[in-house]
Amino acid sequence: MTSTTGALPARALDTTAGTPWPVRHLSAKIAEYIQRMPSVWVEGQVVQLNRRPGTTLAFLTLRDTDTDVSVPVSLHTRVLEQATTEISEGAHVVVHVTPAFWPKRGSLQMQADEIRAVGVGELLARIEHLKRILAAEGLFEPSRKKPLPFLPRVVGLICGRESKAEHDVVVNARARWPQVRFEIREVAVQGTQAVSQVSAALAELDADPAVEVIVVARGGGAVEDLLPFSNETLVRAAAACRTPLVSAIGHETDAPLLDLVADHRASTPTDAAKQIVPDIGEERARLQQARSRIRAAITHRLHREEEGLAAMRSRPVLARPHTVLDAEAEQVARRRQAGRRALEDRLHAGAADVSRLAAQVRALSPAATLDRGYAVVQHGDDLVLRDPAEVEVGQALRIRVARGELPATVAPATPRFTGPEHEDEGAT
Repeated sequence: MTSTTGALPARALDTTAGTPWPVRHLSAKIAEYIQRMPSVWVEGQVVQLNRRPGTTLAFLTLRDTDTDVSVPVSLHTRVLEQATTEISEGAHVVVHVTPAFWPKRGSLQMQADEIRAVGVGELLARIEHLKRILAAEGLFEPSRKKPLPFLPRVVGLICGRESKAEHDVVVNARARWPQVRFEIREVAVQGTQAVSQVSAALAELDADPAVEVIVVARGGGAVEDLLPFSNETLVRAAAACRTPLVSAIGHETDAPLLDLVADHRASTPTDAAKQIVPDIGEERARLQQARSRIRAAITHRLHREEEGLAAMRSRPVLARPHTVLDAEAEQVARRRQAGRRALEDRLHAGAADVSRLAAQVRALSPAATLDRGYAVVQHGDDLVLRDPAEVEVGQALRIRVARGELPATVAPATPRFTGPEHEDEGAT
């Protein structure tokens, strides 16, 4: 049996196992605390809206657009009727609520006294403001864009469940390149679950090393339907993605912020299929053209080289390589002959000079005089006799002629001539 109220601890910190608070007291304390809370404006998305028949009450669930958090809200039907725009499930609203705690059930509920739908203009203004913030951070810079792989083996695809976008991407991609494989993640692409599910799928595919490119596809829609793809949480998750990302959210006129932060934007899911894989027919045609160009270039180069070789072979120096040697040999022969002639002429001239000098020497030699019939008379110590007065009668002399010597003795002189031409001649 519980203690009396007067014996209850005054504070929650003072309670023990022996002196606990009864449930009614705890509920009263919670209700008292919550009643002190002021009213607050709350923004979220209506995910459930129920009007109870026979009553003036309506109940809705207000969910956060970024995370999976929701609170129940009760309001009078007149509050819904006073809203400037009809409130329906999926509407983005701001609600003026007061927290209320029901002690009997121990439940917390928000009681609304005013509700306003957030208009498209205001939503677009908020997106534009977020766009300026993200642009200032550099998330839209072209330098951050990653190039697409030429031929990805595995493509990650994030799309709605059994959606037309999935069909367009898969069918068109496989028509262009049948070997391409897909890792498909079917998620909510609109509503309150879209941001969390798309972000989770994006993180999962980005962590898969086999996935080489990721496509986020949706087949367009109203501005309200595309709001999750301009959500800051999702946009930042896409900016942090390391795998090349292709955004194929809407049509040409749709421009959610995911298009700006993605590495490549496709106007439609079909356009995304064309961007991520090449067309096998076009590639084969290009390959054939390249092979034809290479073959033509090689053939042209070979013909040009053959013509060059033929032209070189037709030159005299290559047609008759010894022609150059013949000319040089002839020149060497001419120079040898000229040198021989010069040497012979020099020898002949030298021989003539020698002969002339020899003749001169012979002419000056005493032997030449002896050859002409003259004789040399010597006496004493081989002295040449130049004057008859140098000898005496009976003195022995030697007479040298051209062919030898003769002994002689000086005899008395006897005149043997009378003519004046013989005055100087003597007798031996």
